[in-house]
Amino acid sequence: MKLLNTKWQILRKRSIAPNIKEMDIYAPKIAKVAKPGQFVIVMVDEYGERIPLTLVDWNSSEGWIRIVFAEVGVSTMKLGFLNSGESIYYVLGPLGVPTHIDKFGTVIVVGGGVAIAAAYPIAKAFKEVGNKVISIIGAKTSNLLIYEEKMQSVSDELYISTDDGSRGYKGFTSHVLENLLESGLRPSVIWMVGPAVMMKICSDIAKKYNVKAIASLNPIMVCGMGMCGACRVKVAGKIRFTCFEGPEFDAVNVDWDELLLRLKMYKEEEQLSLKLFLGKVMRNGYNG
Repeated sequence: MKLLNTKWQILRKRSIAPNIKEMDIYAPKIAKVAKPGQFVIVMVDEYGERIPLTLVDWNSSEGWIRIVFAEVGVSTMKLGFLNSGESIYYVLGPLGVPTHIDKFGTVIVVGGGVAIAAAYPIAKAFKEVGNKVISIIGAKTSNLLIYEEKMQSVSDELYISTDDGSRGYKGFTSHVLENLLESGLRPSVIWMVGPAVMMKICSDIAKKYNVKAIASLNPIMVCGMGMCGACRVKVAGKIRFTCFEGPEFDAVNVDWDELLLRLKMYKEEEQLSLKLFLGKVMRNGYNG
């Protein structure tokens, strides 16, 4: 029988939307020093890849951290198969530079898809120091919309969009953002996290209206410590490493086209790996 590391035991797991899971993990050292905007590297098993997941919440006295993830590839599906009481092979963190939290005035927080959960601790921290927080969250359809109540609890105003119009505004978060800025609203800063395409469009809108914007980037990442170079992005013409210089950068200066190309680099390999994994699960079930 394989011994598991109880240090990273799963204390609680629940499904919050189709193929989206929320998980509390016992990681007292990480919980003690975690800050908004940081992330962890997770290895589901000793042969698994290292996947970066944003810290959504944590409790230093109880020693747990919370992550939210979508089951889209082999590693996230393996993670989703684990249940309360089981343990994850390895969790490293907290990593990345924490969000610069200050009293700016009015802050717009934009979260898209599963990354709405990542926007929550940022919005909460901005609210706690006295900012007016206007949040915009969006998903493809209403049943994929997560953390609505949590975002409402830390926002002065909350706007919701869905691609199909099943909840809130019919369209994208970028449409809501542009409508707000077009109406004359001028926030001190726009903070965004979500699909790269969403953040690219939102950064173009911020530039159009001359508003400072910060994006939390999600490039391919392996080591999480700046050694492999996989997470490199170009910002203001210079190569930056997301894992230890980010994940947040001035959105207007990000080379979004290059980032989008890099995110597609291993699509074929990922699809093949997923096909083989699902075939194995269908034949034999999942046994770790």
